[in-house]
Amino acid sequence: MLGRAWGIGRSLAMYHAIPGRQRRMARLYGEFLGPGEVGFDIGAHVGSRVRAWRRLGVRVVAVEPQPDCLRVLRWLYGRDHEVTIVPKAVGAARGRSRLAVSTATPTVSSMSPSWVEAVAADRRFARVHWNRSIEVEVITLDDLVATYGEPAFCKIDVEGFEVDVLSGLSHPLPALSFEYLPAAHDLALAALDRLESLGDYRYNYSVVETMRFTSHEWLDAAGLSAVLDRHRPLGRSGDVYARLVPTEPH
Repeated sequence: MLGRAWGIGRSLAMYHAIPGRQRRMARLYGEFLGPGEVGFDIGAHVGSRVRAWRRLGVRVVAVEPQPDCLRVLRWLYGRDHEVTIVPKAVGAARGRSRLAVSTATPTVSSMSPSWVEAVAADRRFARVHWNRSIEVEVITLDDLVATYGEPAFCKIDVEGFEVDVLSGLSHPLPALSFEYLPAAHDLALAALDRLESLGDYRYNYSVVETMRFTSHEWLDAAGLSAVLDRHRPLGRSGDVYARLVPTEPH
């Protein structure tokens, strides 16, 4: 119990207590989301994005399977009628699956055994241990769209399970993001390939939690791959942002 409290407390301090972070988040996400629009937060964790999006007047669907994180989300947002908390995971198909939980560092809990294996070999994760496993219900992005409508933006932060999440989506979304870790470089490229199969996207990259784009221009897939190749040897993790190119009217 002490380890779980420490892990959640650490996450709350990391994602809610750093001065200026919420302001930077609101500025960045304001490029994608506006009042009354729907945002999907896949892997909501302790709700830092939920908080920023609500500042923008967004209707949030927060999806999170970890029981400890769900308790925090319900404590923070359970009375907000514009926040829907979905206690499930998102994947390629409906069903049930196993989630490897890191009690001390719940932000790296994952449903991807290959991701866990890849990052466990990285020295930056030397102190991380996935010490228990829980069974969770899995739904798809298509299920969420059918229930809550198409989101203006979808954040995907699922520790190496991004391709599975995107495999449960049958049509492109207007904008989204997914996490990039140098230790799992190939998995990020696979997620990029999946996005390319869905639609014509342009991309940008934001290092760690800076909430700033590294490129002044939105890039094609090859341009983004070159950016990730530059950041990979530096160990600079972050988030890939994707924006669908509007279709020209006939």
